[in-house]
Amino acid sequence: MEMSGSEGEANRGEAERGWPSPKHWLAGEAGRTDPGSEAWSLMHWMMVSNKRRLVATGGEFELAPQQMIALRILGGGPQKMSDLANALFCDNSNVTGIVDRLVERGLVRREAAEGDRRVKLLVLTEGGERMRAEITKRMAEPPPAIASLSEKDQRDLRDILNRALESVSDADVPEAVAGP
Repeated sequence: MEMSGSEGEANRGEAERGWPSPKHWLAGEAGRTDPGSEAWSLMHWMMVSNKRRLVATGGEFELAPQQMIALRILGGGPQKMSDLANALFCDNSNVTGIVDRLVERGLVRREAAEGDRRVKLLVLTEGGERMRAEITKRMAEPPPAIASLSEKDQRDLRDILNRALESVSDADVPEAVAGP
């Protein structure tokens, strides 16, 4: 795996903090050398190594990462608390705290569902939608490791990931993320 100078410097920085290099993440640590495991390990490394960026973006909006993700999910339309909890992979009690803070900030409101007023739906406010759109714009910007690839390599990576995702069924995606 060939690394650019900046990637090599970043990897040395991670190693100095006790992190393994991308070659020794997941697959390498488990002794797996099959290409699928190595590819998955590299995708996982890319996400983990970009967590700082997610947290920094959240900090700009005074939001925790889970709150940012909740806003992203609610952009698909009103959601029941239980569906949002499922999409966030957390308990209903945890999502209550996340939502309470978004409601306090005026980003989300609770509305009674048509047909069953006992069911509360979570809906983005205008301010919540504006913030969600700005967060989406920033998070859609590829990290430097992808942005520095040639346009052809970026297209190839996109196409390969699209082919891999063709086998993901709707049952594998939480309902709130898959949309109405």
